[in-house]
Amino acid sequence: MRRSTPPRRTAGALPSLAAAAALAALTACSSAPASEDVPETGEPAAGTTGAEGAEGAELATVVGDAIDVHTEEGGDEVSQTLESPNDFGVDRTFLVEQNEGEWLEVLLPVRPNGTTGWIRSDEVELSTTRFRVEIDTEAFEFTVHDGEEEVRAGVIGTGESETPTPPGRYYFTELLQPPDPDGDYGVYAFGLSGFSETLETFAGGPGQLAVHGTNDEDALGRQVSHGCIRVSNDDVTWMAENLPIGTPVEISG
Repeated sequence: MRRSTPPRRTAGALPSLAAAAALAALTACSSAPASEDVPETGEPAAGTTGAEGAEGAELATVVGDAIDVHTEEGGDEVSQTLESPNDFGVDRTFLVEQNEGEWLEVLLPVRPNGTTGWIRSDEVELSTTRFRVEIDTEAFEFTVHDGEEEVRAGVIGTGESETPTPPGRYYFTELLQPPDPDGDYGVYAFGLSGFSETLETFAGGPGQLAVHGTNDEDALGRQVSHGCIRVSNDDVTWMAENLPIGTPVEISG
């Protein structure tokens, strides 16, 4: 199935307690004491891999209440079953890496970062986005592209040296609206499909990475987090208004 519009960007403003609990599960989104750290323990053509086609990146949103992820194209072995909506109440969406017609290889929001699996195309709705986000942790900057056009850029804060932001290819998995817009997370927080490589857990969550606003924009341009990417509230608001769930995010540095 195919739809022309991309997945919804947000589940809406969550109840305060639910939103607070959800945000607490995201890694490095606030400056927590060291005692809380737990150390290391357009549509692409069929057959293309890890690149946006002329029409943009392809996104796959689950239409049922769960989806089986297979270890290989056309195989019977199921590596895991993922529920939809996800733990944050957002329809489960994947970034498609290869479209082989009846089967799709998708980037998974699991450890280790960069893990892929195969899903059946008849169990999802397909859409595309021309947007992509590039994050350069060495230059402390992000850039948003709409196709070949640069449409937004800004300064970021990154993970500190002991909890660095891991480079890789990710995508937005959910958009949360913090109950306190003047808090550590700013006005919006996007969950990423990746996880900290130095924290197995964080504040009761699995160490998931995020891109979020901040209540301390003077700290942007530095290593300030446990791995998350911080941007200005103006920038994350623009992202929330324009970028769909599933938008590709490339982190380098």
